Parts: sequence; C-alpha cells; structure tokens
Amino acid sequence: MLVPQEIKYQKTDEWVKIVNGVATIGITDYAQDALSDVVFVEFAIDPDDEVSAGDSLATIESVKAAAEVVFPVSGKVLEVNQTVIDTPETLNSSPYEEGWLVKVQVADESEMDSLLDAAAYDAYCKER
Repeated sequence: MLVPQEIKYQKTDEWVKIVNGVATIGITDYAQDALSDVVFVEFAIDPDDEVSAGDSLATIESVKAAAEVVFPVSGKVLEVNQTVIDTPETLNSSPYEEGWLVKVQVADESEMDSLLDAAAYDAYCKER
C-alpha cells in the first residue's frame, strides 16, 4: 500500500497536500484498493463553490460498492479533475498523481493539524 510521506490523511481515506495555500485532494491507495475497479465518479460540487471540511465532495462507484468522498479542509473549489470523470479507472492506477479529485484554495491551514500523518494513517489502515 502506498502512503506518501509528504501528505496528510483522513480516517475516511481522503488525502490532502497543500502547496502555496492550494490543497489538492484525492482518495488514498487503501481506498481505491478496497473499492476495486472504479467505474464512475460524480462530483457534488463545482468550481467556485465554498466548502467546509466534512462536506460531500463526490461519490465514487466501483464494481463492488459506492463510496462518498468528503472534504478534509474548508475553502473555495478552484478546479475539478475532468480526467477522473472521463476515465474513472485513473483513481485505481494513480490515486496520488493523475487521480486527484479537486483543488481548493484553503481557508484555514490549521485544519491540517487534525489530520493524520503518513505513519499514523498507515498504522490505522493495518488495524482495520
């Protein structure tokens, strides 16, 4: 299981990486593996929407299940990744690179303090 060190994680299996106040958000390798073959992604938001941590971001459907994705941080949606709409299997093949979901201008970077670092997330996944 891939757990990149430089990003933060939620127990609901989203990851977030902030660079210059912009958060890139996606689902973890653990999540895509648990879902299996992703076949559909439907976003619950649009660019320019104001969102809060915990708000619904998207629904991801696979051959096995459907899962809701939630925002780990609050802010303004800057961009939605069209690639995962057109080729949802990108979430399986590249969850941390091409398979990102949204980019958000972060309202309060201190929200990152409540998220898990890589070691804590890895330990959490091994407990499940």
